[in-house]
Amino acid sequence: MKRSTINDIMGQADAFIRSFGFALPPFAYWTPEEMRARRGQIDGIVQGRMGWDITDYGEGRFDEMGLFLFTLRNGRQADLKKGGGMCYAEKLLISRKDQLSPMHRHYLKAEDIINRGGATMAIELFGSAPDGSLDETAGGTVLCDGIARDYAPGEVLLFQPGESITLMPGDWHAFWGEGGDVLIGEVSTVNDDEADNWFRDPIGRFAEIEEDVAPTHLLVSDYGRWLG
Repeated sequence: MKRSTINDIMGQADAFIRSFGFALPPFAYWTPEEMRARRGQIDGIVQGRMGWDITDYGEGRFDEMGLFLFTLRNGRQADLKKGGGMCYAEKLLISRKDQLSPMHRHYLKAEDIINRGGATMAIELFGSAPDGSLDETAGGTVLCDGIARDYAPGEVLLFQPGESITLMPGDWHAFWGEGGDVLIGEVSTVNDDEADNWFRDPIGRFAEIEEDVAPTHLLVSDYGRWLG
């Protein structure tokens, strides 16, 4: 993805989020230079990979297959391992109309996916085989706003604003905006996007960036190179 495109998506996403009465935290608007100047104070942001995350899954077709995310908070893997402390994470996502977030699962993370506003959120579901791979013959049971709901293999569940689904490790899922763009909330176990996203097809989690202009704000995938 071109950096200029990413900068534009950030501006569009910020306006879309604000249209629903949500506001991003102040660090969202820091320039790369401001983040460097504050480096000694922001280990929590850098190590938690909090912030902007825009991906086309390395396929170069963002409008067709991609996702906007902003990680608002993220706990500590060490706390999760000891069973106490900051064991949670929260994100805002934007799934555009017919923009696929491709079929994947998590081995560790459980997550609530919430339609925070906009159009219909569509989620396609499959169960797992004993080895963890997608089983095209397996359905399962999920909680939708705390109510148990069975799903058939490959069934697409639709969620209106205010509705949610709880996905457990092993629930294979893909999602998109149905009929328009959707603002999505995610509340989950500690999030590890580098190691806990398992895709059905061999694709990447992060975009490859063409640096045609300077970044307005850093992506979480920029932190290692820009901030050390």
